[in-house]
Formats: sequence, structure tokens, C-alpha cells
Amino acid sequence: MVHDSTEQKFTFLFTWFDRTGDGHLTRDDFQRIGEVFAAVTPDESAKSVLRAAFMIWWDVLGEAGVPDAQGRIGPQRFVSAMRSHVASDAATLERLVMPIVDALMRALDTDGSGALTADEYVRLYDALGITPAVSGAAFRRLDRNGSGTLTHEEFRAAIEEFYLSTDTEAPGNWMLGSPLPSG
Repeated sequence: MVHDSTEQKFTFLFTWFDRTGDGHLTRDDFQRIGEVFAAVTPDESAKSVLRAAFMIWWDVLGEAGVPDAQGRIGPQRFVSAMRSHVASDAATLERLVMPIVDALMRALDTDGSGALTADEYVRLYDALGITPAVSGAAFRRLDRNGSGTLTHEEFRAAIEEFYLSTDTEAPGNWMLGSPLPSG
């Protein structure tokens, strides 16, 4: 079960990152997904951080020898690399993924409150191709204290759980609006 939920999460990411839909990830796909994320904010500093973060992610996969001779990563190699190079420790996650989370939080927290409202969260995921019905359900699950907002800490905890937790009921595994199957 642990293997299946982890594989499902990372297979979803693979499909989401495969901007060309050709069944392989390339440097170009990581540049494109960086542009998709950068498009959610008018803040040039946040755009720069988002673009750079995805390129660092690609570079880490390259340093790990994940791309094949043509510079492509297939789904199984990606899932395996995510397990061994991203989800294996919190420090790598902090280096690769959390700059994306922090830049998004700064960009989307339009009132400077340190928290995302449901509208801000839904707007983010709508821009990333996740329907409002799905992201709205996710928001309600991720709002751990029922305050009607996601604090920076709650948002980071959700992302950390998505990447590191094998508990299919962990709130972070609902980040995109639906639970992972339990078996």
C-alpha cells in the first residue's frame, strides 16, 4: 500500500509536469512547468524564484543520473528518482520544493495576512489546471484548525505530507482535492 500511494502521487506529478504530453520529462518540460507556476503571480521576484526552483529540480535529477542518453526521463525513472532523491529526506524537499511553496505563498497572499483564503487557494490551483471544485475540497481538508484560511505553516505542512507521508489519510495527500486510494 505504501508503494502504491507513493507511486500514484509521483505518477500524477509526472503527468502534470509532462507539458508536451509525450510520455517523457525533459529540461524543456521543467522550464514549461516553471512558466506555468510563474504565470500565477504578477510579482517578478516570485516569478524568478519559481522558474529557478524548477530548474534546480531538473538539475538534481540530472546530477542523480536520472535522464537517459537523450535527456529524457520516463515515468518509472521519475517515480523511482522522486522516492530516492526527493521523498527520502526532508532536507532535499526543503531545497527543491519549499522555495516554490514559499514564493507561491508570498505571491498569493495578496492582503499580506500570512495566510491564504479559500479564494486565493482555489485561484492558484485553477491557474495550475486543477478545477475549483477539486481545489475547494482540498482547501477544506488542509485547513487543519478550521479557521477558514491556510497559514504558511499549514501550506508547508501539506506539501511536506504530500511528498513524504505514506499515510493516505494525511491532509497533505488531499492537497489536490482527492484522497489517494487506500489500496
